[in-house]
Amino acid sequence: MTERVLSQEAWIRLGNESRSVLIDVRTPQEWTEIGVPALEAIGKSLLRIAWDPSDAQGFLRKLNVGVPDRTTPLYFICRSGARSQMTAELAAWYGYTTTINVADGFEGPPDATGLRGRISGWQAAGLPIESVSRET
Repeated sequence: MTERVLSQEAWIRLGNESRSVLIDVRTPQEWTEIGVPALEAIGKSLLRIAWDPSDAQGFLRKLNVGVPDRTTPLYFICRSGARSQMTAELAAWYGYTTTINVADGFEGPPDATGLRGRISGWQAAGLPIESVSRET
């Protein structure tokens, strides 16, 4: 069963769990236009695997290459928690023993003006963010 945590809790756990991995399943366009979680302060690197619902097998292949040990705690993040929930459940089905959805996502829900990143999520929590170029 996939656990759900908020961004702030994920940040704390990622810092405390030496083997844990954060996987950003948003699109490359989202990575370059909005940014990605920066994990250097806790001695980790972000794994980026874009979720394509038409290619679940491709996603699992990339996940297996990036994290071959299925006992590694995996945290999944997307924009607002939906894609990350799907991918966390898929990873659990595939045999990963600890899958966690970052339920409030990177940007969270839109505010009254339609803007994201202000109510909840990685951005709203003030957690570290870095820019990504289109080439990476």
